[in-house]
Amino acid sequence: MDYRGIITIEPGKRSGKPCIRGLRITVYDVLSYLAAGMTHQQILADFPYLTEQDILACLAYAADRERRLELLVA
Repeated sequence: MDYRGIITIEPGKRSGKPCIRGLRITVYDVLSYLAAGMTHQQILADFPYLTEQDILACLAYAADRERRLELLVA
């Protein structure tokens, strides 16, 4: 998935953390909800402005970031 149109980084917003579509919810927020056991449906119900694509973009961003870190360490 190409997350680049969904995940945004703005220096003045949430201390420059990666956010979803310029909103104030971060990739970290969504990943934390998933790690705590929330389902996609529960997240979407709690945050109606998010979409399934937003959640998948967060996962893709995290996977890509891990891959890049792995390349730096190797």
